[in-house]
Amino acid sequence: MHKILPEISTQINSADILKVIEKNFSLIMPVWAPAQMAWVNGVYETFHDYEKFMIVMHLLKKTFDVYSKNFVKLSYEEYFDQTKIEIDAINVMEISKFLNMPKETIRRKINELERLGTIKKIKKKFIIDRDTWPNIQPEETMKRMSRFLSTLSNMCFSDGIISEPISSEDTTKTCKEYFSYIWKLYYEMQLPFLLSYKKLYGNLESFHISGTVLINEILNSKRNNNSEMSKKLYLEKYFLADKNNSRGINAMSISDITGIPRATVIRKLRKLVKDKYLQIDEKKHYSTTGINTQNMLGVQKDIFKHLSKLTSSVYNLTLIKRN
Repeated sequence: MHKILPEISTQINSADILKVIEKNFSLIMPVWAPAQMAWVNGVYETFHDYEKFMIVMHLLKKTFDVYSKNFVKLSYEEYFDQTKIEIDAINVMEISKFLNMPKETIRRKINELERLGTIKKIKKKFIIDRDTWPNIQPEETMKRMSRFLSTLSNMCFSDGIISEPISSEDTTKTCKEYFSYIWKLYYEMQLPFLLSYKKLYGNLESFHISGTVLINEILNSKRNNNSEMSKKLYLEKYFLADKNNSRGINAMSISDITGIPRATVIRKLRKLVKDKYLQIDEKKHYSTTGINTQNMLGVQKDIFKHLSKLTSSVYNLTLIKRN
């Protein structure tokens, strides 16, 4: 019996996905940006320390790389059913270089992760054991990602990129079946996302807080019909225009949403206002000024390239399964 091979000519190209994202920017951002910030909230909540989570992500991604190179595919259930997952030998110098963090900081964070039991050393092997799974299992993240991919598939269908829309149920099934490969792509997108914004803001707390203020404005923009609005007009209307009538958000709400202590939020907000990234009104509500929008868009463009690669892989795998 002949094996039915996928048609190369019908494969979905990541460059085409990227064009759809750019074209539908005003519709994509109100869906994509809140999903990303919800993920950042989860990153902070896991260890109350972004850098610890990034170290774990980096080590897991390297493990996924090994699986991929050796044609090993683990489903979501297979992966999280393991009592322990071996990770690559910890190279402080390599991690320091990749995450752009001092070696002393990396050593301290790894020691803290070992004390927490997240990373364990057994003889000459480093492992992440089962006790860690509740903290890093991406159940909610996968749901949000699947909903986003389904929404994007409708736009891709309208543009003739795919033959039919793909449901969130189908994308979830694909992500779970090919988990080790899809999450390798996911981490390849999210690690540069965090690293780029850390560089832009100087620290991830400031990015997290400023991003939450921005998401508040994006969610307010969803109340209007922006379907025919170009990317340029969308930015001018919501991020670059006069903000005197903008709906802001207060420090307590930011702390509640992000999980960052209120005292830290207030301290970072003062600095963000001083640097003119944010502004405060008479009600002590914070909103964006648009000063950093162009730099943020440069980062977002690179993230969208990674997102397009992940999206095309999920769509192709889903459609192959259908056929």
